[in-house]
Amino acid sequence: MVTKKRGLGKGLAALIPDEPITDLFSEKSEDESIINIEIDLIEPNQRQPRQEFEKKSLEELKNSIIQYGIIQPIVVRKKENKYEIIAGERRWRAAKEAKLQEIPCIIKEVSDKDAMKLALIENIQREDLNPIEEAYAFKGLLEDYNLTQEELGKAIGKSRSYIANSIRLLNLDDKILEYIAEGKLSSGHGRALLSIDDKEEQLRFAESIMNDKINVRETEKIAKNKAKKKSRGKTIKTDPFVKEIEENLMSALGTKVKLISKKGGGKIEIEFYSEEDLERILDIITN
Repeated sequence: MVTKKRGLGKGLAALIPDEPITDLFSEKSEDESIINIEIDLIEPNQRQPRQEFEKKSLEELKNSIIQYGIIQPIVVRKKENKYEIIAGERRWRAAKEAKLQEIPCIIKEVSDKDAMKLALIENIQREDLNPIEEAYAFKGLLEDYNLTQEELGKAIGKSRSYIANSIRLLNLDDKILEYIAEGKLSSGHGRALLSIDDKEEQLRFAESIMNDKINVRETEKIAKNKAKKKSRGKTIKTDPFVKEIEENLMSALGTKVKLISKKGGGKIEIEFYSEEDLERILDIITN
C-alpha cells in the first residue's frame, strides 16, 4: 500500500544538503511529495556502498523511531512491483526492527548510475562508510560507469587525489584491508604500508603497528626505510639512454623521476611532496 502524506518543501536537497547532489538531476520539483509505503514492499540496493551497520547504532535508532517515528523520509525508486532504496537503508533497517508497517518515502526516477552516486554521497556526507567500503564504492563507479576520477570527484565533492589515494588502498593485503575496515588501522597507515611491495612483510608490519601502537607519521618513516633497503641494488646502472628518459620525464613532470629495473621489466618512480603536488602531476599525465 502506498499513501500520499504531505509536501517535502525544498525537495531532495533538504534531505542531503550539498551542491553535488543538484548536479545529478537536471529537473526537480519544488514540492516533492512524501509517500507512506508498506515496509515489505521496500528492498535494499544490492549496490549499496555501505556493508556494515553497527548494531548499537541501529538499536539506538530503533528506540528513537519507536518513540518519535521517522522524522526524515528515505529515498527510493520504483523497481518492478517493489521499491529499491537509494538513500536511507539504515532508517529502513531500524524501522523493520521497530515493527513499523509503513515508512515515509520520496520516490525518485533515477538511473542505476545516479542511484549509486546518490547512495555514495549520502554515506560520505554522513561519514557512514569505512575507508575500504568507500574505496570499493569509488572503484565500482569508475569501472561500471566509465567515469574519470575528476568526474567522480565533482559529483561527490572530493578531490581527485582523495579518490586516487582511496582506491590505492585496495592494493594492500586482504587482511590489512580488514584491519582498516574494522578501524584497527587508519587509511593513513594503509597508504604508508603501500610503499612495501611484499604482501607478507606488509602484514607483519601492520601487526607490529597495532601491537606497538605506532602512529601514522612514524609508520611512514619506517615503511620508507624498509622500501629503500629493498630497492638497493635494484636501480639500473644509468646509461645515456636511461638518463635521457629520466631527464625528459623530470622536465615534463617537474619532479624527481627514477627508473628501477626488475627481472623482465621494471617500474617508474615519480615523487610528489604534497596533495597539491600530486594533483598537479596527475593533471600533466592525464592531459
